[in-house]
Amino acid sequence: MQASVAIQVLPAALDDQETCRIVDEVIAYIKSSGLNYYVGPFETTIEGDDYDQLLDIVKECQKVAIQAGCPGVTAYVKISYKPEAGVLTIDQKVAKYH
Repeated sequence: MQASVAIQVLPAALDDQETCRIVDEVIAYIKSSGLNYYVGPFETTIEGDDYDQLLDIVKECQKVAIQAGCPGVTAYVKISYKPEAGVLTIDQKVAKYH
């Protein structure tokens, strides 16, 4: 695995129910990418070998939230990228806890 990104999408929604609906649509989009991902309570982590594909997914998450009906979105993103050595996988990071 060459790269891992974690994204927290925060839609400008009117209430918690609407926030969850929009975040669910973003997660459905991430799932549709076919990449390995892990949904946590604050962010979703996605991993892959194509760094540009991961960044495109991060960019598209904002558009998905807007298309879902929110007027604005804030996102926090963490990126780990090591094209030569590789990064720790999701399983290596959390499997022992689940």
